[in-house]
Amino acid sequence: MRLHSFHGGLTLPGHKAEAASRPIVVCPLPEVLVVPLQQHVGEPAEPVVQVGDAVVGGQLIGRAVGRLSAHVHAPASGVIEAIGFHPLAHPSALPALCISIRCAVVQRMQTLPALPDWAALAPEILLQRVADAGVVGLGGAAFPTAAKLGVDRRLLILNGAECEPWIACDDRLLQERAAEVIAGGRLLRRVCGAERVILAIEDAMVDALAAARQALSGNDEIELVAVPTVYPQGGERQLIQVLSGREVPTGGLPRDIGVLVHNVATAAACWRAVQFGEPLTRRVVSVTGPGIAQAGNFDVAFGTPIQHLIAQAGGYTDAAARLLHGGPLMGFALPHDELPITKSSNCILLLTANELRNTTTELPCIRCGDCAEVCPAHLLPQQLLAFSRSGQWDRLRQHGLADCIECGCCDLVCPSHIPLVEQYRQAKSTLRIRDDEALFAAAAKQRYSARALRMQRDADDRALRQAGQKDATSATSVQAAIERAKAKQTLDADRLNLRP
Repeated sequence: MRLHSFHGGLTLPGHKAEAASRPIVVCPLPEVLVVPLQQHVGEPAEPVVQVGDAVVGGQLIGRAVGRLSAHVHAPASGVIEAIGFHPLAHPSALPALCISIRCAVVQRMQTLPALPDWAALAPEILLQRVADAGVVGLGGAAFPTAAKLGVDRRLLILNGAECEPWIACDDRLLQERAAEVIAGGRLLRRVCGAERVILAIEDAMVDALAAARQALSGNDEIELVAVPTVYPQGGERQLIQVLSGREVPTGGLPRDIGVLVHNVATAAACWRAVQFGEPLTRRVVSVTGPGIAQAGNFDVAFGTPIQHLIAQAGGYTDAAARLLHGGPLMGFALPHDELPITKSSNCILLLTANELRNTTTELPCIRCGDCAEVCPAHLLPQQLLAFSRSGQWDRLRQHGLADCIECGCCDLVCPSHIPLVEQYRQAKSTLRIRDDEALFAAAAKQRYSARALRMQRDADDRALRQAGQKDATSATSVQAAIERAKAKQTLDADRLNLRP
């Protein structure tokens, strides 16, 4: 097929070889799992267990609330030790409600009923199973998969373009479990009704490409495409443009042009949920970087403390200087390692001082335009910076702040060391707050108007009733006066007749 290019982007050193060359290792369970009820975009799940309850692995412990939510299942057997707030690996650093499970010595797992004949089942049944299993996007966004699958698409893209440096969890997953990814692609096609399915893998992921070709041998349902290794090629919008030549409209979504993109790990998780009835309780996480003793990929239960996972990789090196959740560009620094692994955790990265940029001396913008050259979303980062710092919120919207994917390309090339992405994140948060306040104010105004209208209507009704009562009273008084007059005339006549 003919590949297209997208604007901007960077060719970066991969640093994947060490982690990608090692087999996936199952991480032993810690003594206590801290399982967040907010592991997805949308509303947090509601706990359906209580402190002291015994649970088995795979048991539902958090029920989804609303459409944009996802079930949470116990990753292991044990006893509910606590239900309370705990800090998460998230840029906000805000605590969220979590369920702590003290793991049992002997582990048992329960599953949903297996559906091995899924190819003959209705898409609605398969979609419900994906929702029941609590599957979310494992590429990092953690969007509830069932909500994303609920609209028919013409093109389905399985995203194996793991473009960010150091991260190798999808690379290794494809090397070892390519058949599961392919089966997941066929399943997702059945659910969304796609006419065409493409498995996109970066051309630098040689072993993953070979494994995928072998798994696709004799299968013409899915097309394997090697895409150039350019960051951020793995971004949803950029990958759509490279493979189809079409752009997602500003303010729109891939579904607006009939396209669905799912991470390869998400596809495999959906297949296991249907084929074996397995709820999503684990994922593959890369633990890598020059600050770790032995980089690798681990199959980790959700709720596992990061410090426990790092210990399985040999612990920190003496040169370790920065702990990140995610990659070096789109990830974020963590304050400590006592935070739990969640469904969105694809990488734990340990960097040394050599990899850190000097951000202590921010200089004025020199309008060099390098940030605009590398921006994959065709934005003008320097203008967005000026508008955000001067509080020109309407102009920020007009210049497409919402289309910024926070890839960090502009940060990397800025000679003035301006923290552009950090500024955009703050601006997006401010805009969301302003939007929420505007919605709240509009709702309050609507309630006030409805109340005023209701009070006016009640006042009019009272006035009409009072007017009716007055009219009735007046008519009664007149009639009574007439009757009295008649009675008086009769009495006078009687008196006349009785006169001698």
